[in-house]
Amino acid sequence: MRVALICIDKAGALQVRLDTRADHLAYIEATGVVEMAGPFLDAGAMVGSLVVLNVDDLDAAKAWAANDPYAKAGLFASVDIREWKKVIG
Repeated sequence: MRVALICIDKAGALQVRLDTRADHLAYIEATGVVEMAGPFLDAGAMVGSLVVLNVDDLDAAKAWAANDPYAKAGLFASVDIREWKKVIG
């Protein structure tokens, strides 16, 4: 199943994102369940993330999200986890 993670950074947390980015990208590579991902932008600055996972169930998506280095670093003000259906693209 596909699951979308909609993650919004805490205000003023850009440096946390930058400091943790390499670990986050390595986690994506190592886990092999991310279909697509990228940051939300505000005037060109990264302020959140959209991550689409292909996992067995919502529990797997929640576990992935909890173990993301960004989450462990306390980057996010909120994380919304929703089942998602790909229709186009």
